Amino acid sequence: MSTVTNSQVEHPDFDDDDDDDRPWYRSPSVLIPIASGIAFAAGLVCDLTGAKTAGLVMFWIGLLLGAYTFVPGALRGLFTKGKLGIGLLMTISATGAVILGYVEEAAALAFLYSISEALEDKAMDRARAGLRALLKLVPKTALVKRGDATVEVEAKDLRVGDVLVVRAGERIATDGIVRAGRSSLDTSAITGESIPVEVEPGMDVSAGSINTTGTLDVEATAAGTDNSLTTIVELVEKAQSEKGERARLADRIARPLVPGVMILAVLVGLLGSLLSGNVELWITRALVVLVAASPCSLAIAVPVTVVSAIGAASAFGVVVKSGAAFERFGGIRHLAVDKTGTLTGNNPTVTRVVTDDGVSENEVLKWAASLEGHSTHPLATAIASAVSDAPQADDVTETAGRGISGVIDGVCVSVGSPRWLDAGPLADEVRAMEMEGMTVVIVHSDGRPVGAVGVRDELRPEVPEVIRTLNERGIGVTMLTGDNPRTARALAAQAGITDVRSELRPEDKAAAVAELCRTQPTAMIGDGINDAPALAAADVGIAMGVKGADAAIESADVAFTGNDLRLIPQALAHAHRGRTIMNENVVLSILIIAILLPLSITGVLGLAAVVLVHEGAEVIVILNGLRAAQRRSST
Repeated sequence: MSTVTNSQVEHPDFDDDDDDDRPWYRSPSVLIPIASGIAFAAGLVCDLTGAKTAGLVMFWIGLLLGAYTFVPGALRGLFTKGKLGIGLLMTISATGAVILGYVEEAAALAFLYSISEALEDKAMDRARAGLRALLKLVPKTALVKRGDATVEVEAKDLRVGDVLVVRAGERIATDGIVRAGRSSLDTSAITGESIPVEVEPGMDVSAGSINTTGTLDVEATAAGTDNSLTTIVELVEKAQSEKGERARLADRIARPLVPGVMILAVLVGLLGSLLSGNVELWITRALVVLVAASPCSLAIAVPVTVVSAIGAASAFGVVVKSGAAFERFGGIRHLAVDKTGTLTGNNPTVTRVVTDDGVSENEVLKWAASLEGHSTHPLATAIASAVSDAPQADDVTETAGRGISGVIDGVCVSVGSPRWLDAGPLADEVRAMEMEGMTVVIVHSDGRPVGAVGVRDELRPEVPEVIRTLNERGIGVTMLTGDNPRTARALAAQAGITDVRSELRPEDKAAAVAELCRTQPTAMIGDGINDAPALAAADVGIAMGVKGADAAIESADVAFTGNDLRLIPQALAHAHRGRTIMNENVVLSILIIAILLPLSITGVLGLAAVVLVHEGAEVIVILNGLRAAQRRSST
């Protein structure tokens, strides 16, 4: 099976000439098993027409062709790594059948096992198609300004600060900021969002986006080999290589099963021969037992499903970091949601200013803006940007979660939360503002409350629909926020959320998520540095956007490449369906072994019948696993 190497991830311009990119009719991994099948079928025809010698020759050809696809690998695994794999069981079974004179049955085994392995390889290749498609989203070259000239350079050679010229119809080679031009970008292949995004100077753009209209000058903010798209590819690649709980379950069963089957086959052959005296009969049955108990379908039951599902998820903007995370994601029954930047658009604005007697709104806002200009909090940014001529502040000190103080024109000014600074005569107005969903900061001058600034970050328009959909599916939602209870409840009411936890610090959010996880499988979704502890505490942490805070993305198990919350029910439904398919495959695989074993020991089924049933079951498991790649509506 093919894999994507690290060098391919680092250099998205690679040429993929592997066998998995060839059409099936040019792929040796498929043509050899087909040739084995043709030879086996020809042998059956010769047998039926009485040409026994010709039939035997054709059976041998079919046997050797089929065996060529798995016997060398099985022997290498045995002698170099001491590995007792499924291929070794098949090798022993085919060899024993030949020794006993059952060349036809050995040819059938070799053909069916080789064709099922080829189907498995192609299934995994198809499942990885989403990753290869992501890799090809980055163009091989880009136009870059060099002085007065524009030159073409390799995309992998792009550096931070390069100015790219992106013409209509071209893809953006790396992340950047628009410096000149206006256009709309098609980001559907990256984020899954079908509506083009309008861009203008100063706006961020992502690698892989298609410029649909005018020409853009884009200043690179990431190297050509280290941008948001290569990050997605790396995450998906890691996810496909890491195994989940059910994959480990299959491994735990298969690992002891292979030597166990060999021991069982020996016991069947020895005990049956000793008790009945018919050595040939019981050695034949022992060989049949080897095949009947081979965990072929169990070995592929989960991996093909995980790879298919994760690849499909990345195509609509959901990047899952591991198979284990995907399986946990499929069992989520509760969702904890951060407010700022997740439920809201993370674009807070000043909506109201109230003052005490003798102080103007402009003075209060300027004092607040002067201090908040020294803070990186989203609300501070909103206040600072509301004033263009804020006075200079000196001796500024900030207390996390409380507020900020400094000296402005010789006056000691403090700006902070009503929980830290007394609202005094403004208390009633502050409560009214909070009831309207505003976050309020109090302004003190020389220790006296002189004003209050109300800031509101509006709810994302899709949130009520998303919460309603989740509730209809029996998934509970809890809102976590550092805001005061009144503001939190007001915004939660708009969203349709009844469980609200407010006035939480980062460690409080983590504790709240841990508490929810103790009662039911819980996911946490957030986008900021302060969400990282809660994301890590959740059964599944979901980061909003791969361009969000690094701490949030590192702590998360799942990342959304876009910011549309409608991805949540869609992703949960996709993961739940994938988990169901995994369960179906594991149960079917175990049932096949449980049914075939007694039938083979008692002689009800012979070698050819057992091989046919076993390999047929593997084909069913593969096809069922590939269903996980199908996308369905979230509604």
